[in-house]
Amino acid sequence: MPTPGHPQATLRNRAELRFLSRRAYRMAMPLPAAVRAQGPYYTVDILDQLPDDGNRYEVVYGELLVTPAPRWTHQELVARLFLVVHHYLERFPFGHLVMSPADVRWGMDTGVQPDLFVVPKAVARTMDWRQIRELLLVIEVLSPSTRRADRFTKRRRYQDAGVPIYWIADPEAQAIEVWTPEATLPTIEKATVAWAPAEAPEPLQIDIPELFRPIE
Repeated sequence: MPTPGHPQATLRNRAELRFLSRRAYRMAMPLPAAVRAQGPYYTVDILDQLPDDGNRYEVVYGELLVTPAPRWTHQELVARLFLVVHHYLERFPFGHLVMSPADVRWGMDTGVQPDLFVVPKAVARTMDWRQIRELLLVIEVLSPSTRRADRFTKRRRYQDAGVPIYWIADPEAQAIEVWTPEATLPTIEKATVAWAPAEAPEPLQIDIPELFRPIE
């Protein structure tokens, strides 16, 4: 498979990304008036003061991201991915899988809640959000309200943090976008996707059509 940046991968990625619309790059819901009043630049301290109203509030480099309660499709895919990755980590217990709601903070202006992420086992044993700095794998499942944030704002922050593998599961395209820290475009997988951490003797492989199968 061509690596990101390879000419064949670039052409393939550009073709695959044609399905993106301009609406995918906009915040899909307006901010509540009480939140807008906080100002244009947000910190994790402001994040702690926001209401527990069923929305997910995150901040990346001072930009506030607001996500409403997820759709059923989103939750179903998160559950399926959790089971697959969890079983893999039971076989090779070098890391621990965590599901959102979460509290990953990098500095005063970034606090995110990935749908799923893997941390080193030593960090997980502390059971302390403040210890989370290194993420071995991050997975976000797209929904209409998170397209821009997952593909751009949060993706760039994950790359800056050196997250080695970032998967974006797209229910509409039935594909997984694979990002690495140095990539300018993702590799888009529709058959299988693999995660090959150095700590494990064999990779995790996911059958993508099976992942997106209808509920029987």
